[in-house]
Amino acid sequence: MQLPLYKSLKNAIKVELDYMHPEEQEEVRKLLNVVILEGQTYPQKQPLSPSEFAAYWLNQDAFVIRTTAEYATQQPKEIWGAFYLKPNFPGRCSHICNAGFIVQPDKRGLGIGRFMGESMLSIAAGLGYEAVMFNLVFATNIASIQLWKSLGFQTIGQIPGAVKLNTQQVDALIMYRIL
Repeated sequence: MQLPLYKSLKNAIKVELDYMHPEEQEEVRKLLNVVILEGQTYPQKQPLSPSEFAAYWLNQDAFVIRTTAEYATQQPKEIWGAFYLKPNFPGRCSHICNAGFIVQPDKRGLGIGRFMGESMLSIAAGLGYEAVMFNLVFATNIASIQLWKSLGFQTIGQIPGAVKLNTQQVDALIMYRIL
């Protein structure tokens, strides 16, 4: 698949999906830490240091959604979302990949998640993966569950009480899709 990919969002702003550039790593780390501190979608409890972020997010392929040059003529390009793509398991099972997604809080609902999800499926297939597996989709993350189901994912398992959210424990879903 040839990158970057372009898309006009629901707000008519054009964005591009491309490999993350080294100079964008810190901005993506800060965004991931915002999402971690929201405490609703990622298992980490504390913000990640640069080295922790590199070990978690940058050990295979990493992508961003950024504003395009035409939008950024008034300002620098902004990162509106990001995702990683990596083998879910080693060796004989490395044909199954895993991915993690983040979107700027004030940019949610514009179609960024769907654009990243659809693109990830094509990119993953192009990289030789045969399936995608999400290990921990919090059962309270309804928007993600609906998105993944609409993209052909099935729930293949449920881990009771896997997630401790403030005052409650919730289940986590394991979702899977053959490419």
